[in-house]
Amino acid sequence: MRIQNEPKPVSRRWLLGASGAALLTAGCSDTEGKADTGGKADGGGSTSGKDAVVPGGVLGANFNEDPSTMDFSMLEGLSAGWLRGFVPMPEIDETPAEQQAAVKALLSAHDRGYGTVLSLKFPYNHRPMPAADSSAMDAELARVDKVLDAAMGKVDILAMANEPFIESLKKDHDGTLNAFYEKVARHVIAYRKKRFGERCRTRLYMGSLNHLDRPDWRTQATERWMTFTRETSEIEGVDIHPHVAAIEDSQKYLDYILPKLRRDQKFLVTEFSLVLLWEQHLRDAIPAEFARRYKLPAGTKVWQVIKQATEHPFPQHKWHDFLSMSPWFETHKHYLRNQIQKFRDTGQLAVATYGVAQAPAMVKDFGPDKQPWLLNSLYSNLVVRPEDGKPAPSYGFFDDFRALQRAQDHRPVRTAETRT
Repeated sequence: MRIQNEPKPVSRRWLLGASGAALLTAGCSDTEGKADTGGKADGGGSTSGKDAVVPGGVLGANFNEDPSTMDFSMLEGLSAGWLRGFVPMPEIDETPAEQQAAVKALLSAHDRGYGTVLSLKFPYNHRPMPAADSSAMDAELARVDKVLDAAMGKVDILAMANEPFIESLKKDHDGTLNAFYEKVARHVIAYRKKRFGERCRTRLYMGSLNHLDRPDWRTQATERWMTFTRETSEIEGVDIHPHVAAIEDSQKYLDYILPKLRRDQKFLVTEFSLVLLWEQHLRDAIPAEFARRYKLPAGTKVWQVIKQATEHPFPQHKWHDFLSMSPWFETHKHYLRNQIQKFRDTGQLAVATYGVAQAPAMVKDFGPDKQPWLLNSLYSNLVVRPEDGKPAPSYGFFDDFRALQRAQDHRPVRTAETRT
């Protein structure tokens, strides 16, 4: 996910700023709710007596790179049993891997019995990607090793890319990108085998493909990506990020990847949303009923109301009125429920994760040209005033997320080990 109008370079200090309820401050030192993770047979023993399982059809929560906007009480409010985030690899040069924000958050979640998904992000948007046999490649693999030292055998799933075709220059889609990520994948596979022998808790997936609903994003490079995924026995599937304008467009992702996977492989969906649909309506006039009720000028635009909420958060009833009176949202308030059903119906979904909270970058300098990621989140924590000190649940999505949770996905999660 990329947030338009985000300051460059991205400042994590700004993003992580002053969240008193930060997930990281909840930290590993708080033992309340921890699961016993000492079991060897399946990579994660528990006190519940549940049998270890292969992840399938799971719906979890996602914080991307910034866990500071959420805490474990928010996950408990959602009844979530799984959590996903990504680590920007350059940060490993500045911070020990086990202390890097996303890694630390997921390790803490693991200690509390959550299932976890970690994606590796290699940002090459503004510079050439190194050749697979270069010293720069060796430096990347050294960073990877530090993350693996901290997380391999603890996280349940490792995605060996975040959004590779977005996080790279177009010219590197000539084969350089594929060679880079294939080198990373082989390195991770060899590391896992050497350290853990025949079996390991951590399952390996190739990271996410974007815009597969557009023909010009289904290329020789994406074909090679899928071929490598299918032909590498240690890889259990591929990740997709269907941010779309209509739920039908996500089917195009499935139509592309599913025939290219082995019969024993599954897919991840670590990000998905209707953000492109929301974006189409930012310049719409707000509903007349909403304007009358809240004494707003006729012709006020959707983006202007959202901007007001980012600057002076609304009472919950006002925000819910805004969305429920807007046909473009009201008719899609069960998108999450409908989309997960489509993913589960394939029989090949491993884990899907959905955005938990609104982050500062989503609301900063909001305007008509900024993608409205904030409309996706399960909590409306930055546009609605908290009630009784608790962040406001989102309209529609929050209740559906809770209803979609299954008993087999509740904490403590015990995933079966996989062959290395």
